[in-house]
Amino acid sequence: MEASSRAARRAAIVSILSERSLGTQAQLVRQLRRLGHAATQSSVSRDLRELGVLKAGDRYLLPGTTAPAPADADFGRLAHFVREIRAAGPTLTVVKTATGAAQSVAIAIDRAHWPELVGTISGDDTIFLATAGVRQQRRVLGRLQSLFHT
Repeated sequence: MEASSRAARRAAIVSILSERSLGTQAQLVRQLRRLGHAATQSSVSRDLRELGVLKAGDRYLLPGTTAPAPADADFGRLAHFVREIRAAGPTLTVVKTATGAAQSVAIAIDRAHWPELVGTISGDDTIFLATAGVRQQRRVLGRLQSLFHT
């Protein structure tokens, strides 16, 4: 593929994602094709990676942008992915999710900016939440159990 058409397609991707919220590469391929750009899922995947576009929950984010803090309804949408929530010591909370769902749940938690949390680490099906102390951990556990109905 010619570099100029790749650059034009990438500029179109930036424009599209600046104007609307898309959650799948298929949606982005359709939008690009409507604008006259040659696009396949693999070319779009490569473009997104090289542009530094992130997937946050159910939408793509351009570098330098942040997703809005999730409303409780967003947590409710993710609730069916959460399998277990438990304390693992005085300052560490473990959230077990369905396979592949930990990052989406962790992003929602991070975007909520809970003051009790000092850090979050997620893998494929496990999230570790660190708090500064026992009191903060109890608040986080209560909030998680309420939001995810566990």
